[in-house]
Amino acid sequence: MADGPASTRAVYPGSFDPPTNGHLDVIERAARCFGELIVAVVVNPQKRDPMFDLQAREQMLSECVAHLPNVRVENFRGLLADYVKAQKADVIVKGLRVVSDFESEMSTALMNRALSSVDTMFLMSDQKYSFVSSSMVKEVFFLGGEVAALVPEPVLRVMAARRSSLNAS
Repeated sequence: MADGPASTRAVYPGSFDPPTNGHLDVIERAARCFGELIVAVVVNPQKRDPMFDLQAREQMLSECVAHLPNVRVENFRGLLADYVKAQKADVIVKGLRVVSDFESEMSTALMNRALSSVDTMFLMSDQKYSFVSSSMVKEVFFLGGEVAALVPEPVLRVMAARRSSLNAS
């Protein structure tokens, strides 16, 4: 690992479909810990039919993190371990909401370390976001529920436009 936070590069991967305030909380806190944070929007083949395409998710996140000078947003396909090595990252950042997140993320972290020699740092979510997941936000939103407190304003704007276009069809 590089010397000190100013020279460290971290990758925060996720599908971010859609980005939530919980994601943004982890991004802001990780940005304070590392010299550079890459928010890596991944195509997750296990999650079919995303609400937003890769470019839309990347654009929403870019707008949400514009106030953070050491954060950039990219997308990638393939193995996270390969992406992390290509970016010369020092650490992978993952947010944890509940104990079951740790159980599922631990084996992935160990596999990524075996493949890339890069460790994963887990950040606990703020308790006010511990129940927020992208899939729950989508479900509540499309069933007519209020999600303004759960997603950043740029995301809410894009979600509302998406719902309007679906209702017009």
